[in-house]
Amino acid sequence: MGVTAPARAARSLKMDGWGSGGLGAGVGLRREHYGYVLENRPAVGWFEVISENFMVEGGRPLRVLEQVRADYPVVLHGVAMSLGASEPLDLDYLRGLARLAQRCEPAWLSDHLCWTGAGGRNLHDLLPLPFTAATVKHVAARIAQAQEVLGRRLVIENISSYLQYRESEMTEWEFVREVAAAADCGILLDINNIYVNACNHGFAAREYIAQMPRERVVQFHLAGHRDCGSYLLDTHDQPICPEVWRLFEYAVARIGPVATLIERDDNLPEFPELLREVEAARVRLAAAGGAGG
Repeated sequence: MGVTAPARAARSLKMDGWGSGGLGAGVGLRREHYGYVLENRPAVGWFEVISENFMVEGGRPLRVLEQVRADYPVVLHGVAMSLGASEPLDLDYLRGLARLAQRCEPAWLSDHLCWTGAGGRNLHDLLPLPFTAATVKHVAARIAQAQEVLGRRLVIENISSYLQYRESEMTEWEFVREVAAAADCGILLDINNIYVNACNHGFAAREYIAQMPRERVVQFHLAGHRDCGSYLLDTHDQPICPEVWRLFEYAVARIGPVATLIERDDNLPEFPELLREVEAARVRLAAAGGAGG
């Protein structure tokens, strides 16, 4: 598509309610909890759904999404856009995502600042990028192209990682900040991923958060991880640890009470247990003057 001025081109795109902070605390919608959610209409501010699980022509997932959307705001969160890859963006995928967004009118669309495959093969993982000026330019142009196809600004998430590139010229937070500015997109700040990377790579987690542009941070993620001894592994299968809660409190104080999601993907507890973490996030948001959801 040859976008040469991503920030300028993006100004006409749909903002999707950025900056409201009004969604409060929410949780990921998972298949195991469909029945509970539909029957009980739990007191959560919103639901985040994995985009690819609903990019289908019909079936139960879409019916559930429509029922949930009738009662709650939703956010579409993707795992397969591969914004950092060297191959062309998958336009069929983007058009399918645009159709889903038109159908359910999400508060916003998000995906990850990473690459997910090569040679036409999806590796089903979120893989890190070198933090260089050339990568900033490359990824920003691809985000701008995706935003044009979608007709909406994207929100990009920082990932957890287990290696670093010798070629990197800047810190991770500088890279995230520069990409968001060049593409004129939002940031989904995953607090657990910051904590995991700070432990794995030896930087100060609070410095990362302090350097984030407040006006671009649209959402927080909170999740659990596993301590593997010599490194932390981002698993989304554990309760949120005290250190991540404390980092979240710092982020809310520094950036503001933006929409916050409890992210649990495996070892799923009963929904009421997740509600306790939603309430814990809600209390912290309210302490900073935000909507509780």
